Amino acid sequence: MTNATLINKARAYCEQRNVRFTPLREKVYDILLGKHGPMGAYELLDSLKETETSAKPATVYRALDFLLEFGFIHRLESTNAFVACYHFGCHHPVQFLICDSCGDVAEIQSQGLKATLDKQAQEHGFSVSKQTIEAHGLCADCQQAEKEEVKGQEQHEC
Repeated sequence: MTNATLINKARAYCEQRNVRFTPLREKVYDILLGKHGPMGAYELLDSLKETETSAKPATVYRALDFLLEFGFIHRLESTNAFVACYHFGCHHPVQFLICDSCGDVAEIQSQGLKATLDKQAQEHGFSVSKQTIEAHGLCADCQQAEKEEVKGQEQHEC
């Protein structure tokens, strides 16, 4: 789905709920859609200031709060950053694979993981209302680069 399609979908979603998808909220969402990876609030502010010179940190945080509330974005707790959600409008378990080398983030959905967590929680008399799991490691590209670096070191003669 293109950014424009997602923004139109978000606008319609907000209209159905009688909430305003303001131009500023739209710009913050568009910035995150264009990033294809996590962004911190101040990095977002810097990008926003390219078109909204009067933007302040509070402006960005209010927009982020709104986007989080309606499921347009996710917050990565471990890195204090935000990523766009491409399938808002439905309640879904969230798991992230976060590359510690390049910072890439992949959102996955494992119903098996959710079912296991729900079952274990129920055994403890607990009801899970929201679930976000973050796994850190290396993406395929960074693993390959690491292998090539090690291989290059092995062939180097001193």
